[in-house]
Amino acid sequence: MESMIPDTEQLQELTSMAAGMAMNYLPQLLLAVITLVVGLWLINRFVTALDRKLTAKDPTLGRFVTGLVSILFKIILLISVASMVGIATTSFIAVLGAAGLAVGLALQGSLANFAGGVLILIFKPFKVGDVIEAQGFLGTVKEIQILYTVVDTFDNRQVVMPNASLSNASLTNYSAYPNRRVDMTIGISYTDDIQKAREVIQKTLATDERILRDPEPMIVVGDLGDSSVDLKVRIWANGDDLWLCYWHMLEQIKVAFDQNGITIPYPQRDVHHYQPAG
Repeated sequence: MESMIPDTEQLQELTSMAAGMAMNYLPQLLLAVITLVVGLWLINRFVTALDRKLTAKDPTLGRFVTGLVSILFKIILLISVASMVGIATTSFIAVLGAAGLAVGLALQGSLANFAGGVLILIFKPFKVGDVIEAQGFLGTVKEIQILYTVVDTFDNRQVVMPNASLSNASLTNYSAYPNRRVDMTIGISYTDDIQKAREVIQKTLATDERILRDPEPMIVVGDLGDSSVDLKVRIWANGDDLWLCYWHMLEQIKVAFDQNGITIPYPQRDVHHYQPAG
């Protein structure tokens, strides 16, 4: 049986061939690696600078655009590096296209989220910094990314919502207008004077400068309840001051009622006992 071990002449030929290939391809490989490292560094520097500039003008658009630009530039860099090491660019692009199609079919939800992000940027139902209520959560929009929107709730939780859901479902934007209205229900006893109670509430509201005078507060009888006459109090205030005004006025109205002898009743029930004639 002929030996499978190459002789000295064959080894020299293989070594010479390997050395030749190394001399031919090593410089290209080193140049490709250097191009990749430097390219990634330049892309990160550019994207960081672009993010600072765009975010200063429009935080909503800035984060979205910089994320998209980063991905696009890295794909271009990858194609360029592949061509430097001898990979045919057309074949490489065809492979990327086929892979992109397969990934796209597998990630249809992500593509829907991307389209939702584009719709949010175009129609602007909300922006970074707005207070919104969606998907059962209430909080401040921190960031609008390519696929997801990040919302910080008021109890210090971070919620990540898919853009597709936000662009195709109802949501409430509490920051759409500078001024907002809040309603309070104040119950008084049936034996109290409604006009006197209204005047006490009006004087109490006038002590808080955060409450707007235009539109002026409204105080009306909203309901005749089982145990009380319910007064509906509607006040307008700046969105940032609204709930502080609400909580402060509830306390101040109770104090004012106590000082003026007006009762805020609690539920009562009259029980009549009949003694059958026997």
